[in-house]
Amino acid sequence: MDNDKPLQPETEDEIEIEPVQQSSDKMLYCEAEPPPTVEKVKPARENSETDLEIEDDEKFFTTGQKELYLEACKLSNTAVTKLELEDNCIMEEGVLSLVEMLQENYYLQEMNISNNHLGLEGARIISDFFERNSSSVWSLELSGNDFKEESAALLGQALSTNYRIKKLDLSHNQFSDVGGEHLGQMLAINVGLTSLDLSWNNFHTRGAVALCNGLRGNVTLAKLDLSMNGLGNEVALALGEVLRLNSCLVYLDISGNDIGNEGASKISKGLESNESLRVLKLFLNPINMDGAILLILAIKRNPKSRMEELDISNVLVSEQFMKTLDGVYAVHPQLDVVFKAVQGLSAKKTIFLLTNPMKLIQSYADQHKITVVDFFKSLNPTGTMKMSVDEFQKVMIEQNKVPLNQYQVREVIKKLDEKTGMVNFSFLNTMKP
Repeated sequence: MDNDKPLQPETEDEIEIEPVQQSSDKMLYCEAEPPPTVEKVKPARENSETDLEIEDDEKFFTTGQKELYLEACKLSNTAVTKLELEDNCIMEEGVLSLVEMLQENYYLQEMNISNNHLGLEGARIISDFFERNSSSVWSLELSGNDFKEESAALLGQALSTNYRIKKLDLSHNQFSDVGGEHLGQMLAINVGLTSLDLSWNNFHTRGAVALCNGLRGNVTLAKLDLSMNGLGNEVALALGEVLRLNSCLVYLDISGNDIGNEGASKISKGLESNESLRVLKLFLNPINMDGAILLILAIKRNPKSRMEELDISNVLVSEQFMKTLDGVYAVHPQLDVVFKAVQGLSAKKTIFLLTNPMKLIQSYADQHKITVVDFFKSLNPTGTMKMSVDEFQKVMIEQNKVPLNQYQVREVIKKLDEKTGMVNFSFLNTMKP
């Protein structure tokens, strides 16, 4: 069938469905219940177009709301690439209908069926489909669906052979250690997933270690969220090994996992040699300043570290820690360590840390009768309006025209960052010298 041509009605009686207004991201929202009543419409044949055909009058008047909804969800629409069905009480019959629709629709790319309490049968239907079918869906959100250990086995088996799914959200389910073993086996052989969210489950030592074993040889997963589980210090040893051996992981969130200084020490061993990780989140773990020092020194000792963010934002640090951190920043100017506050910082130093850096730069520019843009261009070897964020951060720390600390430099980058890895000075042209 030519998908660019509208379907021609085959009967006299038909329903004309008003086209859904498409949002910019082409997302389709389906509510669980259709309108309570449907009135028969019989437009002139020569002016009519329909997306849903009714075989005859009797079927039109006897088709129930549920059946009508399921038929509507089977429709192929080449403009719809994302289907949003979160929190709709879909259950088993609804999942079956969705799977049938996916067999016909080759355009849908993202599907969210989170918080529908699908349970084991729902997991079975979804797993069977993705194990034997090559749909175009690459992003699948299944958060909050009461999936337990048996569901993990089914999903793990399906994803062991399906390489089209790139992004998978299994957060807020009930996976525990056995589930971790099944998913760990999947990760060891899967070469499709690039992002996996397993936050807010019940992984403890055995299950989490199994996940880590699977990650050691994984060559595609770049983002992993294991926050709000129960990993503990014992699993931190396995995580350190993952960081030492895995060359693909870029983002790791292990916040809220009862990891203390002992665990931080084990993770630090992996950071000393890791060359891929950019973001490590350890928020809401019982790490204090001693554990934090171990982490930042491990990064400092690794000349090939690409770390950009270390989140220890519940840790209260000291001025001595800040001096140590300045030494780390000198080696890795791209790094941003997020902590809670500095103990006993004098009022004068607090004011210095918080002074608006753009005002300081403007003041320097006024004194030397130049523009702010001229100031930034003078720091760029090419003299152009753009620089990479890494290079810009480095020259801003090293320049002595307007001495700025790491926190002030971070604020400047926020103002100039194009979110493409580049900073752009051109919009500052409106600022007066």
